Amino acid sequence: MLDQTRGVYIVTQTPFDDAGAVDLPSIDTLVDFYLKHGADGLTVLGVAGEAGKLTPQEARAVAGRFIRRAQGRPVVVGVSSASVAQLRELTAEVMDLGAAGVMIAPPGGLRTEEELFSYFATVFREIGDVPTVLQDFPFSTGTWMSVASILQLVERHPQIQVLKEEDLPSITKITKLREAQGRRIAILTGNNAMFLPLEMGRGIDGPMAGFSHPEMLSGVYRLFQQRQVEEAHDLFDAYLPLLSYENQSQWGVAVRKEVLRRRGAIGSAAMRSPGPRLTPVDLGEIDRLVRRTAAAAARWN
Repeated sequence: MLDQTRGVYIVTQTPFDDAGAVDLPSIDTLVDFYLKHGADGLTVLGVAGEAGKLTPQEARAVAGRFIRRAQGRPVVVGVSSASVAQLRELTAEVMDLGAAGVMIAPPGGLRTEEELFSYFATVFREIGDVPTVLQDFPFSTGTWMSVASILQLVERHPQIQVLKEEDLPSITKITKLREAQGRRIAILTGNNAMFLPLEMGRGIDGPMAGFSHPEMLSGVYRLFQQRQVEEAHDLFDAYLPLLSYENQSQWGVAVRKEVLRRRGAIGSAAMRSPGPRLTPVDLGEIDRLVRRTAAAAARWN
């Protein structure tokens, strides 16, 4: 169950080999890497995980491999789809594999609250009592949910146990949600963790984000838990140049996978087509950023 969710949920990459096939052995090394660097849970088959490029059979295989390797840590599986039938099928399959819950974002094209509420009523009627992370990511989905709409969904559907808040500005929305009355749910935040210290200060329960250096995410979270706020900001600042470089949509995912390859977490930095390819100039910039990040982190330590 996700009702006690706290901590660092790493948004995982999906490893591919140089030929574009799913690299299942690299999932094992990637999970080990995330756990070594402080992950409390994992989120798989998200936008950054190139979920839309997988076949249904590959999606099941990838989710199952992450779940088996996670050593009992909770694994949330992204199942968002405009097709409720496909969403229902994948949800049932990953829950049978041992997922802790699923993550669902509203599909694009919803224009009114009535359409939003109708969609989620249908979803939960179909999937039943499955712990769910509601993803609020309008810049990806094209569907904007107000604070009032989110609160309504939370009250109507007890399956919603976590909100992944990725609207901008996230901090003001977090404050409004935390000030509201009603059932409290966990709030985790994404947006590549670009605003993590500020979001922690606004009352979130942790990040749900991807970064090639997850030790920063876990370090900032744990420093906040220890009320070492200035130290948390210092640690974040040491990694910020590389973090912001990775915060460039799918091109940034290519950067992240290259850094993860260099760190031994995955065997190849390949993205499945269609996807960006890094140039020698890009790789030179990554060299510099990784070198400077290591030096800044060492000074902070």
